[in-house]
Amino acid sequence: MIRVAVSGAGGNLAGPIIEGIVASDDLTLSGLFNPKRAASEMAGVPIAGEQADVDADVMIETAHPDVVFDNLASWRDLGMAAVVGTSGFTPERLDHLRELWGTGAPCLVVPNFAIGAVLMMRFAAEAAGHFEAVEVIERHHSSKPDAPSGTALASAMGIGAAGGTSAEGSEELVTGARGASVEGVRIHSLRLPGVLSQQEVALSNAGEVLSIEHLSTSYQSFAAGALLAARKVQSLPGGVHLGLDAVL
Repeated sequence: MIRVAVSGAGGNLAGPIIEGIVASDDLTLSGLFNPKRAASEMAGVPIAGEQADVDADVMIETAHPDVVFDNLASWRDLGMAAVVGTSGFTPERLDHLRELWGTGAPCLVVPNFAIGAVLMMRFAAEAAGHFEAVEVIERHHSSKPDAPSGTALASAMGIGAAGGTSAEGSEELVTGARGASVEGVRIHSLRLPGVLSQQEVALSNAGEVLSIEHLSTSYQSFAAGALLAARKVQSLPGGVHLGLDAVL
């Protein structure tokens, strides 16, 4: 049995992941962490308020971007492998994580645990080199703490590495009208109260547009990918890895 703990217990993403661990026959829920919910419990497991009180082979990290680096430093020091579902990992933050984490245990940063979202990113990167222009439009709930989403950032990095780029030349009459630019790919972030997670990658040549879209309607869509990552992360080399592709 793989002993798995979850950081950010009580959050929207953590809930279905915890349920999936409890229901599995090869994973055991060995700990939970959230200082704001310390002394309460979920699935019969106490929620710890101190990192040192958590013991696991694998930590699934879902906490807020503001605290994720402090948490990851603790999981590294405790010798755990980590699966990171926290959003907001720009190229600069990934570089910082690589410096922080080192090459001991494996750490897998997963911008989106949904299998369909992973395939969307892969298909978009494969198609990008065949089109003159690519842009990313992502929609998330209005309470999401960051923009662009981790999925959009990872998509743009993959598209850029594959030779895709956005068309330039339009003058912005209002700053930000053309969105953010990541690796030469424009990202447009919409925050709407009626949306959970939706992303479109629009690719275009003269006279044609290809749209690749993924929509999550429930946080349950993220559980299977998180459990897959927990099962496989320890087989990866030490150091930081990006994307569920690494274990698919």
